Amino acid sequence: MASKILANLIVMGGGILARAVVQAYRQALANAAKNGVAQETIQNTIRGARKVMTQQEARQILGVTEETPWEEILQKYDNLFERNAKNGSFYLQSKVHRAKECLEAIYQEKGQGPPS
Repeated sequence: MASKILANLIVMGGGILARAVVQAYRQALANAAKNGVAQETIQNTIRGARKVMTQQEARQILGVTEETPWEEILQKYDNLFERNAKNGSFYLQSKVHRAKECLEAIYQEKGQGPPS
């Protein structure tokens, strides 16, 4: 008898909780629409907008300076990338890769073209 009452309470509580979550989600969408946040998010998604890494941030991640030769940058990249592949996180590994891409583009613009 007690288990039946407990089961009914759990089912009813779950239903109430689900309705509350749906209502809160709808209210959040309404608030976002009022502020224009939803429209901005949709536009950014459509355009594929993303934050671009700065040269300074890329150099900090790889631990290099402006005078560092490309070969040394590649060594630091390989070292950090492999270290994060084994013991680190995918996020850090991604940051290291983006930093190398950023610096690679800068070196290509300067005409110093990174070796293949």
